[in-house]
Amino acid sequence: MYRFLLSRQWVILTLVGLVLIPVMIKLGYWQLHRHQHKVAQNALIARSLAADPVPVTTLAAPGRELPRRDMWRTVTATGTYDTAHEVVVRQRTAADEQSIGYYVVTPLDLGNGRGVLINRGWVSAGNDLTKFPDVPAAPRGKVTVTGRMMADETSAASGIKDTKGLPARQVMLINSSEQAKRTGRPMLGGYIEQTTPEPAGNNPELVPEPDHDSIGPHMAYAIQWWLFAAAVPVGWIVLVRRERRDRAAAAKEAEEAREAGATAAAGDGGRTAEPAGSAETGAAGDEAAPAPATP
Repeated sequence: MYRFLLSRQWVILTLVGLVLIPVMIKLGYWQLHRHQHKVAQNALIARSLAADPVPVTTLAAPGRELPRRDMWRTVTATGTYDTAHEVVVRQRTAADEQSIGYYVVTPLDLGNGRGVLINRGWVSAGNDLTKFPDVPAAPRGKVTVTGRMMADETSAASGIKDTKGLPARQVMLINSSEQAKRTGRPMLGGYIEQTTPEPAGNNPELVPEPDHDSIGPHMAYAIQWWLFAAAVPVGWIVLVRRERRDRAAAAKEAEEAREAGATAAAGDGGRTAEPAGSAETGAAGDEAAPAPATP
């Protein structure tokens, strides 16, 4: 009845289904973990932004990687800008998430032999990417900057390739270790994403607060993958039953055709024999008929 399951076509179909089920289940858990990560990150951002500002030196130190728990914490730093070592970071998006330009990163000399990088905001790239853009000058004298504490950018974490051979004072990543080499001064690990003071005319354009309300579609994707996984065996059973029904119907039609053919053949044989018998009888009658009398 189900011997067709041993055919090459059905064996391949069954094996494909057995492979797809665990793959889809795993993809569902992958999306679930992404959802959980997003929820946890949103909670971390919300806590960090709500916390009271602290001096940057309480969280960061030269050569120290910023712990994840300290990301987005509001910090303050007081010092003077080292504009001679100011750089711009290529291929960065403005607040409208469409315009491509630069982040302006200026070291802030803390006055104790150390410095910290300040992301002062976004500026337009202009028409010539080989030249240093028109950047508003950093404030002179001692300033106090407030902002969000961020970890050093790396290619592994950001997916941004650290391209070499760029024009002077242009970089691809904000990295305190690399800038410490440029300035010859120890830099606190990570950098500050400035929130205050606001620059005149909003130029550079301050980096907006990170979104921590949206959770994305990851949970919906997880459920979708699990539904796909459940649909595979259900679909397999439906196909098996349909194949069995179609084969049974085909076998029944073939049997009925054979019976009809046998009946037709038997009927044709009977009709042919009857005229033959009549001819023989007629012939016999002719032989038995008396000859006509001679006058």
